Amino acid sequence: MAKHFSRNYLREEVLPTAFCPGCYNGIVMNALFKAFSEIGVKDLKNYVFVSGIGCSSWIPSPYIKADSLHTLHGRAIPVATGVKLANPSLEVIVIAGDGDLASIGGNHLLHAARRNMDLIVILVNNQVYGMTRGQMAPTTPQGFVTPTTPYGNPEYPMDIAGLIANTNANYVARWCVSNFFQLKESLKEVLTVIKRGFRFIEVYTPCITYIVRREGKTPGEKLKELMRKCIPIEKYNMLSDDEKRNYVPVGIFKREDKPGYIEQYKTIVEKARGVTQ
Repeated sequence: MAKHFSRNYLREEVLPTAFCPGCYNGIVMNALFKAFSEIGVKDLKNYVFVSGIGCSSWIPSPYIKADSLHTLHGRAIPVATGVKLANPSLEVIVIAGDGDLASIGGNHLLHAARRNMDLIVILVNNQVYGMTRGQMAPTTPQGFVTPTTPYGNPEYPMDIAGLIANTNANYVARWCVSNFFQLKESLKEVLTVIKRGFRFIEVYTPCITYIVRREGKTPGEKLKELMRKCIPIEKYNMLSDDEKRNYVPVGIFKREDKPGYIEQYKTIVEKARGVTQ
């Protein structure tokens, strides 16, 4: 019997996962594995994964068969930056959640994107602090009830992909977890085509326990809803402000291939050494 592609990348000895039944993190992990398989990656010896604290940070550590660093809350990007600067030949991939990267780690995210740091960042947006019982996060929908907003969230949610698209990042995309094919193709693109600079993919993955079940829905029902709710950016931009509240814009927000931080830094080092004028 043929070996399933995921077994090249998955640490089977630590299964089953710690994710809640129906959690969409498995879909994100499977899309990444499928991308690796389709581009011909046999093992992950040239990859390093870095994560912070939160449910999605468990995707690489301990479940991916590769070197990984499970760092402090919010500090995945500066640690990943250190890895990349120490050994630029490695492909460094950050996988973390919205509470980790957009809240306590928000400044790190912005400045890494501003520098066009040579990293792949996969932000798994579950809209709450799922690992600590569903408190409000920067991405929680307005009006949503959580333990820290018992009468409804008064704040507007952060448009993370839209924000990063307005920095110097080379690649910015957002996909819903229901957009499996598009997510996989985006991952392949940042692994094989846009191979330098800051490459950012947000994956909209509502928390099963503290979003989906509070809405009285099953994981399957929510996926069907997302298939209707997640629409291309171009179509979203044609809607009125009131209509936009009911949809999530998905697609590629930005695609460039300008030199990343590593190349710029190398040029400065050469100048300092008198190698170039």
